[in-house]
Amino acid sequence: MDFQYEQASEVEALDSIYCGDMQILQVEPFHKFSIPIKSESYDDGDGLACELVFTYTAKYPEDLPVVEVSNEENFDDVVDKNELLEHLVEQGKENVGMVMIFTLVSAGQEWLNEKWDFIKKQREEQILAKKKADEEAEMKRFEGTRVTVESFLIWRKQFEIDMGIPAKREKESKDKTKLTGKELFLRDTTLNESDLKFLDDGDAVKVDESLFQDLDDLDISDEDDEDYIPGQSGSESD
Repeated sequence: MDFQYEQASEVEALDSIYCGDMQILQVEPFHKFSIPIKSESYDDGDGLACELVFTYTAKYPEDLPVVEVSNEENFDDVVDKNELLEHLVEQGKENVGMVMIFTLVSAGQEWLNEKWDFIKKQREEQILAKKKADEEAEMKRFEGTRVTVESFLIWRKQFEIDMGIPAKREKESKDKTKLTGKELFLRDTTLNESDLKFLDDGDAVKVDESLFQDLDDLDISDEDDEDYIPGQSGSESD
């Protein structure tokens, strides 16, 4: 096999296929060139991209070319370029003996698309999971804690303490035990007994008759009785 002819022919064909994108980096001793690849959504501002750098060997295509990955974009921590390199090596082994750069570029392009689809799916699932978690948290906030008899009694006891209800009940209870004068009178039998005793002792009350004038010495006529107006004293001229 004329390795130099095979290599030169392939470079010419690749330059025609990837016109404007393929960059020749060196010619001697062997061709070295780069071809960019990217996922389908990259041009829309979202996706993966990198450059594949190939270097021919003396016996390419009987031997594998040297493959490198450079200028990775959006790989970050979600894409391992070593995985891409391993994938390209496996594809190259299946095509030993034939020019394979176009095949490897296509395989790299497909790998980026699959990887990016997987990343997008993961991100969408994370967004949905977060949304679901937020909705469940919101539902729980409105649903509240399920009430049992025990939890209700504990809540009511604390609520009454906070509202000062036990103190109010104690005060009301004390107020109810206070009796009015009438109630005290009706309940206190000693008061009844004192009145009865007073009545019983009425016959023994002594009156000092000397404190009163002899009614017979008073000259009270019927006329005076008629002119007398209660509450007034003396003659009319006064």
